[in-house]
Amino acid sequence: MEINDLTPAERRVWEAFPRGDGVDFRAAPEDSSVDGADWGPDRTLRAEVLRAILLGACPVVQGRVPGLKIKGAKIVGKLDLRYAVIDHPIRLRDCWFERKPLVYGAQLRALVLGYSTLPGLTASTLRVEVVLRLSHCRIAGPVRLQGAKIAGGLFLHGAVIGPTAGEEADEPPLQLNHVEVDTDIIANDLTVHGQLRLNGATVGGQIQLDGAQLLAPGRIALHAENLTVGTDLRAHRMKARGMVNLTGSRIPGQVNLTRADLANPDGTALRASSCAIGELWLRRCDPVRGDVNLRRSTVDLLHIDPRAWPERIAIDGLTYRTLAPHLPAEQRLPALEREESGYLTYAYEQLAAAYRTAGDEAAARTVQLAKLRRHRHTLPRAARAWGLLQDATVGYGFRPLRAAGWLTALLMTGSIAYGIDPPRALKAGEAPDFNAVFYTIDLMVPIVSFGQEAAFAPGGWHQWLSYVLIVTGWILATTTAAGVSRSLQRQ
Repeated sequence: MEINDLTPAERRVWEAFPRGDGVDFRAAPEDSSVDGADWGPDRTLRAEVLRAILLGACPVVQGRVPGLKIKGAKIVGKLDLRYAVIDHPIRLRDCWFERKPLVYGAQLRALVLGYSTLPGLTASTLRVEVVLRLSHCRIAGPVRLQGAKIAGGLFLHGAVIGPTAGEEADEPPLQLNHVEVDTDIIANDLTVHGQLRLNGATVGGQIQLDGAQLLAPGRIALHAENLTVGTDLRAHRMKARGMVNLTGSRIPGQVNLTRADLANPDGTALRASSCAIGELWLRRCDPVRGDVNLRRSTVDLLHIDPRAWPERIAIDGLTYRTLAPHLPAEQRLPALEREESGYLTYAYEQLAAAYRTAGDEAAARTVQLAKLRRHRHTLPRAARAWGLLQDATVGYGFRPLRAAGWLTALLMTGSIAYGIDPPRALKAGEAPDFNAVFYTIDLMVPIVSFGQEAAFAPGGWHQWLSYVLIVTGWILATTTAAGVSRSLQRQ
């Protein structure tokens, strides 16, 4: 390509490239690339000219660093850089592209397309040494970055991608599966009309999705199975319409869903099963609309407000060490009744263990009592009756003062009744002095004898009262022994 073949606009770029100077075609800084289709020839560049410049058609200037730096241009034709090796930075900000750039398999120093409008981007297996910036772009078609490797960061904040249409309607708008990013993915306030795919991606630093909107109602909004992140996944105030799927992910820092709005009413809204997560935050959130699946995951800190739980959850095998915020057990227990598999002993044991870790033994006992009460409903009728009796008398051993209360009430009843109308002595002249209190104790406590029961025999309704005291005493003794035994086993 010769310089004589260039338009005045293209000649400006040709002359600026060797020196690394920028060319700004904007009439005003507030010009938007959304209006680029109406720009005239004074702002129009052919993609084939840019390709020729980048591939060496333009002579370089000694002592200067070449670079393609353009703002506010209308780029027509296909910018085809497939498999190209380019050592110069490419900065095409606020530009309007007639056709999607093709950088499949290319090796680039840096690619910046911020604030531009594109029909799509094909960049699978791209290699970028410094940075890839798509911030505040408007991209109608799919962004294909599968298998890309970026030594620096990937920036997508403020971008709007999709919805895809036509032959590409079924394709995820943002495809980052199996990408490798050595530092961070910054995608705050990103909007994706469709699925953001991150399956198998590896990010050395953190992923930021604060304020992002992932809109795929009835489908998977964030598909991030087997994602590996070096530090955190931040999604503060994220709005997701469709499933957020983190199955099998490894995130040693935070998964921060504070104030997130998750909704997939006819299916699973959050699936984070088989994950290893440092801290999972679901705080200050409205109730999740859709199921939550945390099966078989390991979380060091689970920070969740009770009201954030949906009507149905799946937490079989979920392991957590600490639960926050620290709340009374009565506020945490209703969530365990929403388990889709029904009664799970493990879920109650895990909650009790978290309370013990926090040093709240009273709350741990409350959870254990709730577990036994729930378990009672799964037993045969006779076993349920025995369990109900243990619950009423000593709270399965977790409420020992109940037995003391029953004993005190019965002791007072017997003492008053027998004190008013003492029973007759079996052997007159040989019986000890009658004591209504110790006579009642003799009847109620089968393992203690003060010699009163054997020396006196009640009659009439007092005899029936003695039967009640004896039977009740045996029941209290048996249930108390069972409760004590259960407590010792837990120790």
